[in-house]
Amino acid sequence: MGPPRAAPHKETHVKKKILAAMPLALCMAGAHAQSSVTLYGIVDLGVDYANNVVNGANGQFVQGSGGHLVQMQSGVPAGSRWGVRGTEDLGGGLSAIFRLESGFNAATGGLGGGLAFSRNAYVGLKSEQYGQITLGKQWDASVDLIEPYSLNGNYGGWYFSHPNDMDNLDNGFPVNNAVKYVSPVIAGLQVEGHYSFGGQAGQFSNNASYSAAAAYTLGSFSAGVGYLRVNDPFTSVAGYGSGGSYVNAVYGNALANARYQGILSAGTSYTLGSLKLMFDYSNVDFSSGDGSHDLHFQNYEISGTYFITPTFNVGAGYTFTDGLDHASDQSPKYHQVNLITQYAISKRTSVYAMGSYQHAAGSAENAQIAGFNPSSSQNQLVTRVGITHSF
Repeated sequence: MGPPRAAPHKETHVKKKILAAMPLALCMAGAHAQSSVTLYGIVDLGVDYANNVVNGANGQFVQGSGGHLVQMQSGVPAGSRWGVRGTEDLGGGLSAIFRLESGFNAATGGLGGGLAFSRNAYVGLKSEQYGQITLGKQWDASVDLIEPYSLNGNYGGWYFSHPNDMDNLDNGFPVNNAVKYVSPVIAGLQVEGHYSFGGQAGQFSNNASYSAAAAYTLGSFSAGVGYLRVNDPFTSVAGYGSGGSYVNAVYGNALANARYQGILSAGTSYTLGSLKLMFDYSNVDFSSGDGSHDLHFQNYEISGTYFITPTFNVGAGYTFTDGLDHASDQSPKYHQVNLITQYAISKRTSVYAMGSYQHAAGSAENAQIAGFNPSSSQNQLVTRVGITHSF
């Protein structure tokens, strides 16, 4: 036997391993440079005072109950949420995108609606030239393009929405099982649309929804129009249906009975320096909401925001809601005034104070600001102080 073979030199062996691994490492580095995943969120908490709120049971008033209410509430001017969003560059101006977003109750730690991702859960493709198409749980086109013309879409959120967010212009619900298209902005114009599958065998339209909207911006001026239809709204979306301790005195019965909820909305805004003026309108129809007859509402809102300093701003608005029950010819009406002041302590943290007052008129017997049970009278006042932090 010859002499034993010498072991390879340790340094030479290490160099070979490094050289062999370099192509893989370069590949991974390139993939990382073309992809990104971002964790983000908002935490909003505040203390509310409401002058008159009744109690409810099984979706009905508890007679003789109620009074003033002091509570801690999460997610009012901005819904408390956390999420992850990501993109992967596929080349040629095409990217894969996704978003998973969950609302939560910062006061208790509870999940929004008891769902893992109560706000958004979608995946899709985005083209710089042709726009993007996504599949999953997401906002409808009117939320994206028309809500920004409302005060609740800029400041104030939930409590500033039209009575019980009947037109979903405060994104009270996303749509499930949806295919959605968003165009690129071309010469100031953007269009969107979605279709949500009902998913019932032999009943293609049951629980389905669809929307379309367009918005145009030219310098300081912007305007948009949109339409949303939700079939069988009581079962197809998580709207403001009466049940348990909650009572929707504005349109709860109509929502439970409606064959569909149709919403035509439009808005416009004009920015002049630190001042932004807005107007929006919505026409809401609960088809067959009262027997074989419709319950119909129209909302008119005028509002504005003003930056007194770069860190201190105010917002104010007035909404008039005019309703008509075609079964009884009754006409419920609501007047609501909203006000908010907000101070930015830093780029991510703000403190604020806000208030809403609503007066019910016509055949409406109970005022009801969104987020609360009705008043036992035709008037309701809500005030709030809070803090918002984004990450």
